[in-house]
Amino acid sequence: MQATCLNKFIVLSFLLTISTQNCFGQEKLGQEKQETINSSNQISKNNNFFSRYFQLPKRKHIHIVGSSTLYPFMAVIAENFGRDDEFKTPVVEATGTGGGFKLFCAGIGAEFPDFVNASRKIQNSEVEKCMQNGVKKIVEIKIGYDGIVLANSKTQNKYRLSLNEIFLAIAKEIPNPKNPEQLIANTYKKWREIDKKLPDKNIAIYGPPSTSGTRDAFVELVLQKVCLRLPAFVKAYSDEKLRAKKCQLIRSDGIFIEAGENDNLIVQKLKNNQDALGIFGFSFLEENYQLLQASTIDNIEPTFETIINEDYKISRPLFVYFKKEHLDLITSMRQFIEEIISKNTLGNEGYLLQKGLIPLTDLELQKVRDETEFNLKN
Repeated sequence: MQATCLNKFIVLSFLLTISTQNCFGQEKLGQEKQETINSSNQISKNNNFFSRYFQLPKRKHIHIVGSSTLYPFMAVIAENFGRDDEFKTPVVEATGTGGGFKLFCAGIGAEFPDFVNASRKIQNSEVEKCMQNGVKKIVEIKIGYDGIVLANSKTQNKYRLSLNEIFLAIAKEIPNPKNPEQLIANTYKKWREIDKKLPDKNIAIYGPPSTSGTRDAFVELVLQKVCLRLPAFVKAYSDEKLRAKKCQLIRSDGIFIEAGENDNLIVQKLKNNQDALGIFGFSFLEENYQLLQASTIDNIEPTFETIINEDYKISRPLFVYFKKEHLDLITSMRQFIEEIISKNTLGNEGYLLQKGLIPLTDLELQKVRDETEFNLKN
């Protein structure tokens, strides 16, 4: 009896030992497995980091986004650059200046654009967004000038407008004609309601959307320039920052029609609506001079000369920005930048003049070349 009990105790102890060893073995195996997974995840993270920053990029072509005004200029540069069998032709997209900066500032790596075309300077908020996403070395290249025109069909009479009349045609709020210190919603429907010397035609203006650099520049050079000192706006909005925002507002009752980022679409609209005006860059007017004519603004015709010497008031510089972080990431970026700033491209006899770009002066071009060369070397 005692022997039987002892034997049972020995067997039970043996089974308990095996069970305990098995549990600890599984726990150890589980720990080793988890360590392997953690190690694998870390290797994967490291591989992603190294593949993103040190291995060959996923694309070999240059990617450019941004202003529709600059699109024809940059497309020509890209085409010329791509004729060299050594380099792939850069891909250029017209996304609008604002949309271009949004893409450009989204990050560093082959999935993000290398350049952004801009029909205005980069804004502080856009620089901050770039910095947040690791885009910390942004280089500006000023490539020339462009005027902003209000044009209509050559089958109609030319418009002769003032900055003040343009403001009264498209601003959301205007001074009350009966009480100049009071603001009212804009209800003008015809040009003659603004001034009796203007045509007895409905006001219809096709223009770019809010993401467009052309619109930003137009708002600054026309609406804000007229609006900021008007007694009615000063009285209604004593805070200058708030007043500046209110002065930017364009009426939304169908008088001003957003026609998208493609300036060619505005040109097509003017062919179909010959009483309307369109807002776009001077270069597009040059391309369509047989069909369209520009309005005079404060008695000044937009020409190469009046835009360069700033007699024509609705003009602005044009820019291209690039990421220094991509110089060694994307093949041929340095060579493409050299093509942009060459005298054959931007000089007084450069090939962009044929596309309507108003060139930099010799001194300006030399300064741009010196600053850009410095950024490429440092």
